[in-house]
Amino acid sequence: MPPLLHAARLPWPQARAAMEMPRRAGGHVTFPRVQKTRVYLSPGMFGFATLASLEYFEHFIRAIEERFRDRGRIVEIHVCEVHPTASILRRAAKLARLVDESAGDDDGPIHIVGHSTGGLDARLVASPTARLPGNAHRRLGWTSRLRSVTTINTPHFGTPLAAFFATVSGQRLLYAVTALTVAGLKLGAPPLAAASALVAAFGRAQLGFFEIELIDRAVESFIRVLDDASSRELRAWLKLLRDDQGAIVQLMPEAMDLLHAGLEDRAGLRYQSVATYAPRNAVRDWVSALRSPWGAMSAAIFTALSNITARLNEHYPCRSHDGSIEQKLARVLGELPPPDANDGVVPLASQVWGELIWAGKADHLDIVGHFPGKGGHIDWLASGARFNRLRFDAVLDRIVTGMVAGEQGGLAEHAAAPPRPLADARASERGVDLEQTSASTSARGEPAA
Repeated sequence: MPPLLHAARLPWPQARAAMEMPRRAGGHVTFPRVQKTRVYLSPGMFGFATLASLEYFEHFIRAIEERFRDRGRIVEIHVCEVHPTASILRRAAKLARLVDESAGDDDGPIHIVGHSTGGLDARLVASPTARLPGNAHRRLGWTSRLRSVTTINTPHFGTPLAAFFATVSGQRLLYAVTALTVAGLKLGAPPLAAASALVAAFGRAQLGFFEIELIDRAVESFIRVLDDASSRELRAWLKLLRDDQGAIVQLMPEAMDLLHAGLEDRAGLRYQSVATYAPRNAVRDWVSALRSPWGAMSAAIFTALSNITARLNEHYPCRSHDGSIEQKLARVLGELPPPDANDGVVPLASQVWGELIWAGKADHLDIVGHFPGKGGHIDWLASGARFNRLRFDAVLDRIVTGMVAGEQGGLAEHAAAPPRPLADARASERGVDLEQTSASTSARGEPAA
């Protein structure tokens, strides 16, 4: 299946006229060359391009297109179809081949956005020290056009959840959570009986015993609620998880030391990150207000994932050792959340790399558009983060503003797009316009009113 491709065209009459106005050169009529920006999206462990007729980055793509149109820019967006749990090296090689095959021979800027593990793929292909397998290392000529790498909820320093998923019972639960993710995002609410079995399985696994047959029945229940074509796709997807779990081992905090030892940031390239967390004490109160059986069930699953992710090892604490990450988080958030704060999959401090452009309350899939709300948004799991469209718009404003800043050598963009909704009511009262602020200034991800 070819990677997804989306293109946004210019709506502005002035820009369109400039495109269509012919010029004469050597007696021949020529048309001015319009520079095209290309953005590549790399999904994470629970991510995909299209699965069961569901587009993982649908809302994210639409938001990027809108923001480039607002600037009178042409953007072409590709989604890399990577193996969900293959090694970071294999995933990065596939990303490199995709860019090489689709970037064209012009000099238009290139940007890579990686969600979760996809952020590590992006950093690896951008690294001047990268040694990719096969002929992929010969397909990196486009890196001279690369202007920014954006990492979103990426485990730069690993995650304890990977260590759990590397166990026999953890592997089974990974299959179940993946099946639940697809069924939940496609249908809104999978079978409650299967979700209940998954909650029970998490509890038993953490107590030291596990019933494989129970979790296998839950997976089958999630698959059977889909149509035939979607069920076949999901079965094939789960088979990929069984066949290659290289990334699971690599994302363990103990293994990330090796990645940092061999990975080098590219000089002059803009690295920016988005980091989120779901308050540990918010789920219980929020679910009681939902009065929904599925809401309570999904909250229990999220809480189990979050509790495992919070098990930090003092020798491998999923953050840098110099205290710089804590300083960035405190500066952006106004206070420093507890060390075990996480988005349900990745510790908060592990998500920071380069310029921290947005930090706030959201779970692991909220941030790419899978949160409750109008416009086709369907929540992943009830996390209590209360992420909404206002904060989603603020995040995307920051990301695209940073991309443009990367094209200008890290400087704030000269011509801001029309203002969009602010991150929250308090920012509005202060008269802060996130879109017109310098891209190098951190944006605070406060809850919306």
